[in-house]
Amino acid sequence: MMEINEDVFDEKRLEIENRIKNLVWTVSKDYCLEAKPDADAFMRSKDAAFYDAIKQGAFAYYYDKEEFSMYIVKKIYCEADEQALMNLAQMAIDMAVHLKITEERPGVEQIRRRAFEDVLDQDFHKLVSSLPGKVKAALMRGSLTGDWSSERRISWAVDKIRSLENAGDTMQIIETVDELYNSLIDREFEKKHGTLEHVLAVTMEELAGYDWNDFMEEEAAEDFLEQYLEQISNRMTATGEEDPEEQQKRKRRASTVILNKEDIDKMYSYMELNFGKSYLSEADQKKADRKLCRGAHADCSLYYTEGILKNPVKVNAQYVNAKKQADRNRLLYHNSRQVTKRNIEIMTNELRHSLIQRSEIETISSDYGQLVPSRLWKAGRCEPRKLFEKLNKKDNSDFVVEILMDASGSQRGRQSQVALQGYIISAALCNVQIPHRVMGFCTFWDYTVMQLFRDYDDPREASGRIFEYNTTANNRDGLAIRASGDSLLERPEENKILIVLSDGRPNDVIVNRPGSRNPRTYSGEYAVSDTAFEVRRLRKEGIFVLGVFAGREKDLAAEKRIFGRDFAYIRQIGNFSNVVGLYLKKLLEWE
Repeated sequence: MMEINEDVFDEKRLEIENRIKNLVWTVSKDYCLEAKPDADAFMRSKDAAFYDAIKQGAFAYYYDKEEFSMYIVKKIYCEADEQALMNLAQMAIDMAVHLKITEERPGVEQIRRRAFEDVLDQDFHKLVSSLPGKVKAALMRGSLTGDWSSERRISWAVDKIRSLENAGDTMQIIETVDELYNSLIDREFEKKHGTLEHVLAVTMEELAGYDWNDFMEEEAAEDFLEQYLEQISNRMTATGEEDPEEQQKRKRRASTVILNKEDIDKMYSYMELNFGKSYLSEADQKKADRKLCRGAHADCSLYYTEGILKNPVKVNAQYVNAKKQADRNRLLYHNSRQVTKRNIEIMTNELRHSLIQRSEIETISSDYGQLVPSRLWKAGRCEPRKLFEKLNKKDNSDFVVEILMDASGSQRGRQSQVALQGYIISAALCNVQIPHRVMGFCTFWDYTVMQLFRDYDDPREASGRIFEYNTTANNRDGLAIRASGDSLLERPEENKILIVLSDGRPNDVIVNRPGSRNPRTYSGEYAVSDTAFEVRRLRKEGIFVLGVFAGREKDLAAEKRIFGRDFAYIRQIGNFSNVVGLYLKKLLEWE
């Protein structure tokens, strides 16, 4: 491993970057090839940085670099895990090019060996913490020692990747990576998202309509797709594991979006194009912002919409993308129609039984009311007398429910399941005639989008619009919960219930605008504390708030802090409607 003084490194950065670029161009024999050198990788390992450049040039020379990077982007669009897929791609590329380039340039073999030694020395513990990492470690060890033995699952993957030595064309590499991903990482991928043929059939219009900002490592650019493709292309030939500090630096850089005045002028029209026209008038919109966008959300705005499919400005790529997701959501409903119908019936019967119990009239003994002749003998003889009966009608106060669903990019892998579960709850509430509203929320720029799927008093057919649930961007949970609570407090019903589906990770990109106050990053402890405060405030106002957590186990503590006593952890999104049903049943039967 090469040690180099940081001050010297900064002075020589340009020289190092030029050396890496020249390697890419020399090997690829294409001096017009776009090359973005990773000079920071050079500081960790000179040989790994040089070998990455050699692989980048070799892959561009022997194969179709654009075809392969486009496959990766399409696979990620179809909800593949980016990091796991990238690890497999990096291994496949190395195996496909190393014999070809070594035959032409024998000295590359020594650079490759030293690069592998550095990576194993620096990143071994990080590598063996994941399945793709174990495969990468086994490949590097085998290349260095000739010992390819490993456990069965790892050995199968190693053999598949080694079969790519002297791969005939790019499609062979794509097919192998796809098979490895579907076998090692997500065995349900084809069932949920389709075969390789379906992945490759994704169009440029669909990709262009997707919000790649969730994946960007650097500050947002005008053309997210083009920038993301370039980012993928540069990363797919990396040898080592990324340095954690560098990863955090990139995340911090990406947490601030810089907007110029022209961007600001376009913001509202951009929101209309991507999320549909707002159903509020300009005056009502400003009134809502003045009332709700205070404190931690002072520089924010709310955007109320029924969605791009209900009120589009035009049929653009975003509209097409939303339409395709809605079709996927409805397809899941169609394929599980009988199970869905049964779940709705079960929840309906339980809620109806609880409502009947609340409306029962019971007869109790009393000191007044209707005289009971058979008790007259007690007069003057014993205590208590209780010679009368009266009818006591149990409290049958009205209920109103709001279901608020996180529609940020973190829910991308379960969009159809969330939509189906939301529909089950809504259909059951319709059957027992409990007014309810279903909304999704996400945050883009300084707008928190509140998408209305069905309003409190809409007819039952409106529940079908829940299948238009589509996820993107970030999530400012505190502001969304505040807005939902405000609507509930305006309802006449005595018992108000808010149910929030989230992943325990409130997180929002900052927007730095000319003249703005540059608010703090809405993430981590700050965001969790703010969201917890909004939940406590609503409970003090008399609203029952249930948090349903469907995120990663490591975020469980944050979710508990936010929702406290009324909190449910579901490992499978299919339990969402069951948990909500039990909670509503408990409240309906509560005295």
